[in-house]
Amino acid sequence: MTTMSATQTSDVPTLLVKIFGKDRPGITAGLFDTLAAFSLDVVDIEQVVTRGRMVLCALVTHPPQGLEGELRATVHSWAESMRMQAEIISGTGDNRPRGLGRSLVTVLGHPLTAEATAQVTARITKAGGNIDRIFRLAKYPVTAVEFAVSGVETEPLRTALVTEAAALGVDVAVVAAGLHRRAQRLVVMDVDSTVIQDEVIELFAAHAGCEAEVAEVTAAAMRGELDFEQSLHARVALLAGLDASVVDKVRSEVRLTPGARTLIRTLKRLGYQVGVVSGGFTQVTDDLRERLGLDFAQANTLEIVDGKLTGRVTGEIVDRAGKARLLRRFAAEAGVPLSQTVAIGDGANDLDMLNAAGLGVAFNAKPVVRQAAHTAVNVPFLDTVLYLLGITREEVEAADTLDERLLGRAADEEH
Repeated sequence: MTTMSATQTSDVPTLLVKIFGKDRPGITAGLFDTLAAFSLDVVDIEQVVTRGRMVLCALVTHPPQGLEGELRATVHSWAESMRMQAEIISGTGDNRPRGLGRSLVTVLGHPLTAEATAQVTARITKAGGNIDRIFRLAKYPVTAVEFAVSGVETEPLRTALVTEAAALGVDVAVVAAGLHRRAQRLVVMDVDSTVIQDEVIELFAAHAGCEAEVAEVTAAAMRGELDFEQSLHARVALLAGLDASVVDKVRSEVRLTPGARTLIRTLKRLGYQVGVVSGGFTQVTDDLRERLGLDFAQANTLEIVDGKLTGRVTGEIVDRAGKARLLRRFAAEAGVPLSQTVAIGDGANDLDMLNAAGLGVAFNAKPVVRQAAHTAVNVPFLDTVLYLLGITREEVEAADTLDERLLGRAADEEH
């Protein structure tokens, strides 16, 4: 039998064989065993299983002259014996070429409603895109679905979808399709209200009894009356005289954001390098680096003299511009192009970093940050960022199970 290339099949007769019904082992093997008797070439295959019901499509070259009728009868007979249904459609050549411009659109819903799905897909169509494939990445803690879209460039598609995501009640990420998506090898995150649920300065202020004063300075900074560096110095000054032993207490009070440990653990397994940058303090970020196995960590440092906080910070100030600068530094040290970095943050002082990264993710952020970032996640689970990178929930859980087995085996060997 002579094997035909995709180019050679472009204008020859082909058959689309579709099988659908209750899924069970052996259906795919059985269909192709049935087709093998007719000396066919396989041009394309696609199979989908949803709630135990399968649709299997095989695009094959036309059988030798005079055998189409026999093939149809044989396939229908086999399908009936398997309690499946069959449909065979004659045509010419392969699938039509996809349009220029390939993007992956990830939609996160909590829940994902039919109305939101209708509006997202309608906007894809209005932007000139065609949905080639749809794949579910996760069913909990959110529903995450990925659409492969062609026919429209990534930037206009992102503009059409992401800017209206909040109104649709979903989170939408649009990235260019291609190998580079899997090659993103550095993820850098903000700390306060991103990796952790807390604001570290407020934890220190609670021990110093100056929460109200710190909150007032923070509010002034948010009103634009103080820049970040001014507000940092003003707030830290209120901590002067606090015993250094409070550092350990604050570390114990820090609460990781749900999904933070899973996100970092999974990224590390995949070979990503992971870091944090913070307008907070190294007294906390150094501890997080050790606990979570981070590759990079940088923050401001509280000065401690004779066992007391002096009310000053030392070293390089990590502010809005500093976070972007550190992202570039970490990328250079990791040997990763800036285009293959991911930045995650929630505040205005994260904006430079989010815009500098190849993919900037606003995590439960204020509206101004959501609008400026490449995409936004508005559910309280940090590991949902994995879905934006095309990593499925099943892959995460499989890796967790493997680690548990390896740890169990190691423990058995020690005994």
